[in-house]
Amino acid sequence: MGKSILAVDDSTSMRQMVSFTLKGAGYDVTEAEDGQKALDIAKTKEFDMVLSDVNMPIMDGIQLIKELRQLPSFKFTPILMLTTESGTAKKMEGKQAGATGWIVKPFNPDQLLGTVKRVLG
Repeated sequence: MGKSILAVDDSTSMRQMVSFTLKGAGYDVTEAEDGQKALDIAKTKEFDMVLSDVNMPIMDGIQLIKELRQLPSFKFTPILMLTTESGTAKKMEGKQAGATGWIVKPFNPDQLLGTVKRVLG
């Protein structure tokens, strides 16, 4: 069975693109449209990785990281941010919250898969 990834983005087209790219490489993908939905899903299922946008309604990606890191099963789970935010301050905020890595949109599918493979080993 492939590794499972939780993909979080408020943009339906972006979620579909990420999901399509990852599923095509054999990953099992669960989608969520905001941080709160992602957190609710994460409390019921374990994932090998979380891929999240930063700017979302209800709960943003940085807050989601902080919440996930409080859950024992997500203490060491890789969390990659996939976002249009490329500023150093935002990246530092993400790192301090517990983000493992940062991918800037628009992404190239090969780059996304390469990063995911590298992080998941």
